[in-house]
Amino acid sequence: MYFIFSKILWLLFSPSNFLLLFMAIGWGMLLLQRQRLARIVLTIGLFGLLGAGFFPLGDRLVQPLERQFPAWHDDGKPVDGVIVLGGGVDVWASAAWDTLAVNRAGSRLIAMADLARRYPHAKIVFSGGYGAIFGQELSEANQIERHGAELGLAPDRVLYERASRNTKENAEFSKAMVPMEPNERWLLVTSAWHMPRAMGLFRKAGWKVEAYPVGWISMPGYKNSILATEASAHLNTFDLAVREWVGLIAARLLGQSDDLLPKP
Repeated sequence: MYFIFSKILWLLFSPSNFLLLFMAIGWGMLLLQRQRLARIVLTIGLFGLLGAGFFPLGDRLVQPLERQFPAWHDDGKPVDGVIVLGGGVDVWASAAWDTLAVNRAGSRLIAMADLARRYPHAKIVFSGGYGAIFGQELSEANQIERHGAELGLAPDRVLYERASRNTKENAEFSKAMVPMEPNERWLLVTSAWHMPRAMGLFRKAGWKVEAYPVGWISMPGYKNSILATEASAHLNTFDLAVREWVGLIAARLLGQSDDLLPKP
């Protein structure tokens, strides 16, 4: 129930969707001759879209998340296991074209292939089921297993957790499938912007993991012109950043994480 409820709420209240719906309400008010209120609603909606679409607001919100956990550096010590979180596979495009199609989180898969090569004796776990409530149900893990050769992965190299629908279930289902021994060293691979929430949820589930962030998308120290990219790209980053911050707050309030913003 929590999964479905959270997905429906996000569908309605993700910033870009909400602002568009807000403007649609404004147009409805115009049709109902509520001129003054309609102008207020349309103005708020329009300036919200313009601000998030033409200014790097999402970049500014993402930066604190991506700074929390630094890039992992090999210290020469052995690695016993690697958990790679789903989210980097475009499951419908992969199924439609019978090839591995990735999205902006596809760097998680590159890291999986690299770590499998660098640590041939480590257990590699890919955790990713179907994370939507609509559309044909396709598992990320199934797509990786089918097209693993494109990543240079042998058929028996990866253990697949196929049932999880969100990060909390990634942690719980992976732990049930692959118990971690007390002295083992495990790495958790996910996008840098997602790492704080993932670490909080995994720690609460009983995992002792080291953060292996990948796929940074913010640009601290560089000026991002309002004309540098399409408005849709800025809106996408803004949506992503707000989702992560809301997810962190929700995880803390619901007792799914011990920290609002987990640290190394």
